[in-house]
Amino acid sequence: MNKAQLVFVPGPGMGHLATTVEFAKLIVNLDDRLSITVLVMNLPFDHKVGAYIDSLSASTSIPETIKFINLPQGNVEKGVRPMNFLISFMENHKPHVRDAVHKLTHSDSAGSLSPRLAGFFIDMFCTTMIDVANEFGVPAYLFYTSNAGCLGLMLHFQGLRDKHELDTTELKNDRDAELAVPSFSNHVPARVFPDVILDENRVDDIFNFVRRFRETKGILVNTFAELESHAVSSFSGRDRTPIVYPVGPILNLDGDVSNGGSGGSDGNADIIKWLDDQPDSSVVFLCFGSMGYFGESQVQEIARALENSGYRFVWSLRKPPPKDKIAMPTEYEDFKEVLPEEFLDRTAEKGKVIGWAPQVAILSHRATGGFVSHCGWNSILESIWHGVPIATWPFQAEQQLNAFGMVRELGLAVEIKLDFKRDLTGGNNEMKVSAEEIEDGLRKVMEHDSDVRKRTKEMSEKSREALMKGGSSYFSLHRTINDLIA
Repeated sequence: MNKAQLVFVPGPGMGHLATTVEFAKLIVNLDDRLSITVLVMNLPFDHKVGAYIDSLSASTSIPETIKFINLPQGNVEKGVRPMNFLISFMENHKPHVRDAVHKLTHSDSAGSLSPRLAGFFIDMFCTTMIDVANEFGVPAYLFYTSNAGCLGLMLHFQGLRDKHELDTTELKNDRDAELAVPSFSNHVPARVFPDVILDENRVDDIFNFVRRFRETKGILVNTFAELESHAVSSFSGRDRTPIVYPVGPILNLDGDVSNGGSGGSDGNADIIKWLDDQPDSSVVFLCFGSMGYFGESQVQEIARALENSGYRFVWSLRKPPPKDKIAMPTEYEDFKEVLPEEFLDRTAEKGKVIGWAPQVAILSHRATGGFVSHCGWNSILESIWHGVPIATWPFQAEQQLNAFGMVRELGLAVEIKLDFKRDLTGGNNEMKVSAEEIEDGLRKVMEHDSDVRKRTKEMSEKSREALMKGGSSYFSLHRTINDLIA
């Protein structure tokens, strides 16, 4: 039997790593001729990755054909801009990836030959590793952890930038501009573009990443054809674009270790027990991802909206990191320091304010009826899988584009905001969403017989069918595997 091994190089951070691990599990479970080694890069300020890898190594859910190698951290200059930090971080890991793959491809001490190296699967921010794949004479595939609409937009504007010198940063302050993008059926407002292509300090770097996408043999996207039919079909016949394979939804549904943070199983059990006592679809869940946090004035507006709406709620409230520091949100010692006076007492029967949230467990619970989300792509896919409609509140990166797609393109979400963007300068320029706007979004997302709720339930079924034998994503995965082993 023709055995082959693959090298996976996920981007740093839990969101990219956890999805990549689930993708690796899917691949080896589909074909027992394949083995996978995941090369793990550890960010110096993110301590959850080590704990996550330890838990995977001890887990019976990980097949023996998947191995993990923690790469040396390397020296990275501190105090630089985040994009420069990321580029330096990747370049410093290049020799470590090369050394790890060299060891994998040589016989062991007993003289046993290793399975043939068939290819690299790299993250969207790891395109420099294409050079390493080329050195070993194997193809590189891109595993794109966001959606097809965003991929299409990034490739479209990178192409226009190279051919026609289009400068997307000129659109930064034009809130009325709307542009045609092949991967969207509607014109896309510039105000929801990913912030990196509007920022003169980062635009060159991000398009350097995107340009190299075209050097890969194929792009595997964490989506499914039934969800993004227009975006997926838009890639057919496009000049210099590798084959795009929709292979999702790829989700970590076994547990919540990938969401990071503390909280502990006892706290999780208390939340689930409380949900057990609530009526079906009666609870709105507010959770804003691993980087989600608000200042005190915005927290007060959310609290007022929740109290005025009267809905039952679970609210994941995280403490902002220190200003001017790259760090993760932390936990409040006492929520009363930011919440309105006596809010917790007045809402004690109606809701729960918690720190880190077991997101999958809450979304999958029968009592959860709506989800106020930052619109990270993993969170969107989880909400669709469990049939829970979203109210959109994006912060950064491509989240505004995701929110636009869900509300305007797909009709699978309601809007609190589409274009909210966090002020990363440390100043006081961040827009504030009023209690009235939030409450309006809560009422829309919790409406029992809404079209959005019905469409979300229908898409939930399609998301599961896509991965079943004969489904659209199942077919794409087999097509990829056959290309690798042929």
